[in-house]
Amino acid sequence: MNDEIAARLKAATGPKGFTEDPTEIAPHLEEWRSKYKGRATLMLKPATTTEVSAVLSICNETSTPIVPQAGNTGLVGGQIPFDGEVLLSLSRLNRIRSVSSDDASMICEAGVILAAAQHAADDNGMLLPLSLAAEGSCTVGGTVSTNAGGVNVLRYGMAREQVLGLEVVLADGRVLDLLRTLRKDNTGYDLKQLFIGAEGTLGVVTAVALKLSPKPAMRCTAFLAVPDVKAALTLLTRVQGATGNLVNAFEIVPRNGLEFVLEHIPGTADPLQAPSPWYVLCEASGAAGLSAAFEGALATALSDGLASDAAIASNETQRAALWKLRESMSEAQKKEGPSLKHDVSVPVSDVAHFIAKGIDAVTAALPGARPVPFGHLGDGNIHFNIQSAKNADMASFLARWDEIARIVHDVVRDFGGSFSAEHGIGVMKRADLARYKSPVELDLMRVLKRTFDPKNILNPGKLVPE
Repeated sequence: MNDEIAARLKAATGPKGFTEDPTEIAPHLEEWRSKYKGRATLMLKPATTTEVSAVLSICNETSTPIVPQAGNTGLVGGQIPFDGEVLLSLSRLNRIRSVSSDDASMICEAGVILAAAQHAADDNGMLLPLSLAAEGSCTVGGTVSTNAGGVNVLRYGMAREQVLGLEVVLADGRVLDLLRTLRKDNTGYDLKQLFIGAEGTLGVVTAVALKLSPKPAMRCTAFLAVPDVKAALTLLTRVQGATGNLVNAFEIVPRNGLEFVLEHIPGTADPLQAPSPWYVLCEASGAAGLSAAFEGALATALSDGLASDAAIASNETQRAALWKLRESMSEAQKKEGPSLKHDVSVPVSDVAHFIAKGIDAVTAALPGARPVPFGHLGDGNIHFNIQSAKNADMASFLARWDEIARIVHDVVRDFGGSFSAEHGIGVMKRADLARYKSPVELDLMRVLKRTFDPKNILNPGKLVPE
């Protein structure tokens, strides 16, 4: 990028809309796991959709590659500029444009922090069900562009199912206004779906119309000790039946994962009396009478041996403490030492068999390693992580990431699952996409990329295999 192009881009965003300060840019060049580090000398910070449009028009005219970035909480390197591309931060597009209780919808700009959107919905008597461990720093635009999942997918679905409309700036700078809040709009191709989960490779999402839900009168939350994953799945069926399918979260945690949290995360405590091989965090929400059905199902599970102990939250403080045990898993693993991460899904009925087979395959290849499979059992999404053996050499352990990923993903394939359940593809999983997707799927993805971004300026090198 020459000085003339840089000057045009800076003029398009104004004096507050760019930085060339390496100190300010540096935090945007490294992702949370520190697995990927990039480089960029210019970061643009547009404050309006019009400014984003001007920037992409210039980039398209001059064939200047650009990498959009939201909250920088992605885990597959999709938001990192690796080759000196222009970095496009959407942090200043941070207005909540509207909230409507009557329409049960809200319109947020891409840079709105997810937690802020949740609070705005709550202030208007509504619920935004999208909930992630990173919700205090991830943004609405990034959540949609990666089709993030989170803890409430079981009841409310992925981000895709909560998007009513989008505003997107295309590669050539044109603004595609799809910010409709209609529940029914059967007028041909649903174009917005192309940009959800596209990781900024087809266009830059600048605003999102989100579907809201009624705020539940009651939330019932319990942390249970279970003997194995199969028992946990039976428990899920029991609680769903008793509550009329009102379970919104059903999370599985292994004993070693809980021990990492208790050791490394201040303010945490084991809510149960005795250790157990596995634990479940279960939450249901609904009308005021829900607690009787919820607690009745748990009492039956205890008497039938599906669970050996349970702690039921009686107030919001206790609920938050139980959720902290689950939501601190990734941070605790990071403090425990290096780990190999896998975000996979299989049919819910196969999760127990998959975990057993996956553990056998990984420990055969990595004797002494400590598998830590945890996550969203209710929708079949397991974060199949492998912690290094104690005192293992970090470099040699991490050097086997691709080899172990191949082992895990091959097991996932055997169960008809997905090697990326909610984290996306980015740069980390492009080779996996080429390996596990069919030639027809890959060809159509490339056709879409060439159609929407013929000059390959939008997040080049991400998502779409060569």
